[in-house]
Amino acid sequence: MTQGGFDFDAGIQRVAGVDEVGRGPLAGDVVAAAVILDPQQPIAGLADSKKLTAKRREALAEQIKSQALAWCVARASVAEIDELNILQASLLAMRRAVAGLSVVPEFCQIDGNRLPTGLPCPAEAVVGGDGKVEAISAASILAKVQRDQELVELDQRFPQYGFARHKGYPTAEHLAALAEHGVTDHHRRSYAPVQRALARDRTI
Repeated sequence: MTQGGFDFDAGIQRVAGVDEVGRGPLAGDVVAAAVILDPQQPIAGLADSKKLTAKRREALAEQIKSQALAWCVARASVAEIDELNILQASLLAMRRAVAGLSVVPEFCQIDGNRLPTGLPCPAEAVVGGDGKVEAISAASILAKVQRDQELVELDQRFPQYGFARHKGYPTAEHLAALAEHGVTDHHRRSYAPVQRALARDRTI
């Protein structure tokens, strides 16, 4: 869990935007972020992280970390995904992100149509929120930059899988690598393509 923040005017309403990244991949943790933006320091160019270039996301992530009132990046592990299912693991990661904020939000806006339980404040689900609400956009950017970095690092350990290119998603390249090289400890065993690879009894 990673967090940041600084002192703020207590009169400012503290609204946290929350999003997660990584439901679809076959490998790696699901990563969530929560961000409370500073109305006094607007950040230009916030948008759905999927619609930004990697270079732009990385630049915005640094700006968000330096200018937001508070931010936190959290996760649910591959083991938790396999135990709980990906939806519940995603909600868990989002709850952890909110809990890790250095200041308690007064309200949360959550991307999607489901709310995590156990939040410290009222919340609303916003379908397509990463393209509508700046704080959710900021959260989506932090989560995606963090997760992408982790998959690049995983690629250095397992270059035969191409993680740096597909970020764990079930591309043709990734499926072919699973068939040839088997399953790592970083693959989600509850996902059908991984189960098929396990059935071939090729593990590393």
